[in-house]
Amino acid sequence: MRTRRGAYPPLAEGITFSIRPAQPKRRWQSNERMHERSRKRAKVVNSEKPCSFDALHDDLLTSIMVALSSTANSPADLLNCMLTCKRFCAAGTQREVLANASVSAFAVKASSWSDGAYRFLKQCAEAGNADACYTYGLISFYCLQHRLDGASMMAKAAMSSHAGALHSLAVIQFNGSGGTRKDKDLKAGVALCARAASLGHVDAMRELGHCLQDGYGVTKNVTEGRRLFLEANAREAAAAVAASPTAFVETALQLAQSHRVGCVHHHLQYRSTFSKLEVAGPAVASIADGLNMEHHSVYRFLHGGGCSLLSDFGCNVPPPKLHVAHKFLVDWFAINPPAVGLRLCSQSNCGRPETRRHEFRRCSACGCVNYCSRACQALDWKLRHKRNCRPAVDQEDRDAQYDDNLAFADLYAS
Repeated sequence: MRTRRGAYPPLAEGITFSIRPAQPKRRWQSNERMHERSRKRAKVVNSEKPCSFDALHDDLLTSIMVALSSTANSPADLLNCMLTCKRFCAAGTQREVLANASVSAFAVKASSWSDGAYRFLKQCAEAGNADACYTYGLISFYCLQHRLDGASMMAKAAMSSHAGALHSLAVIQFNGSGGTRKDKDLKAGVALCARAASLGHVDAMRELGHCLQDGYGVTKNVTEGRRLFLEANAREAAAAVAASPTAFVETALQLAQSHRVGCVHHHLQYRSTFSKLEVAGPAVASIADGLNMEHHSVYRFLHGGGCSLLSDFGCNVPPPKLHVAHKFLVDWFAINPPAVGLRLCSQSNCGRPETRRHEFRRCSACGCVNYCSRACQALDWKLRHKRNCRPAVDQEDRDAQYDDNLAFADLYAS
């Protein structure tokens, strides 16, 4: 580079400079060019194929989502419907759709529990869905230990004549769950059981029958208690026939022919009535041909499998379908066991835990199992416990040993 005093730096040092040409400054686009680009983008968007659901009326779209949510077999079915388009996604969160959602639509697994599942279940409950109120109430009361919130949600479901919620509230009143032993209200529990039994809840019928037979919270009436037991058995038989009428009739007549089930043997005189049904043809043919039904599911139930609470009638029926709320409780406490000293109901499909020590009643013979209600005790006795029950040597010693174990566990935990 040449200066007034000469070249700098000196040429002898061999240092040279290279000057880059000036870069042109970036000019801001004019408004016209910006509008032109936005118009091009709009053309690209408008060139896409329009959705066929855009032409539907809002009420029609809502009715479609109500029908889809009420028949959903899993939460994924409802979510897939909401992902169809924006309008379906917006309609899926409406109050009417959530109020009519099926039980399977919010049957979330305990292992998949999250804040999103909690909010969705709460939205369904607040929309007035009775099953969602019952499920949310049980989960809040027993799993999340939000006693007041859970009890209020179950009460909301009970006001909608939900039989399961009425029976669960009765169990809470009988045990004084969430409080002390002095919080038990036997009369309120009997009243709730009576309401649930009038709606056809089988467990509530058995619970009320035991209360009437023993005079527990109500005036003793053995005859009425026995009638409730028989009505509960009859409802179980009707549910089994409704689930599989052909198989049930065929198997019943097959067993009656072999004189293995006495109660059905007395109904063989009604073959003429069965012949009027569509299922009677194959039933009589199976007897005549000596059809082998040993591998049939209903045949196994009648021979000792399943739920044998139909002992008054001499035969068994399949166990009732487990509600999603109780299935959640069972899975939840399998992953997150209760606190030290608190036990679960020994009926494997119940899932209710104790809210305080020694809350549940024990078996009076062995003292090894405990139940939240007499309905769970009756069911577990027929399914499992009658084969394992052995009289205890000394119940007081067993209780003392149990308390010592609890004290040792507390000491070890500290």
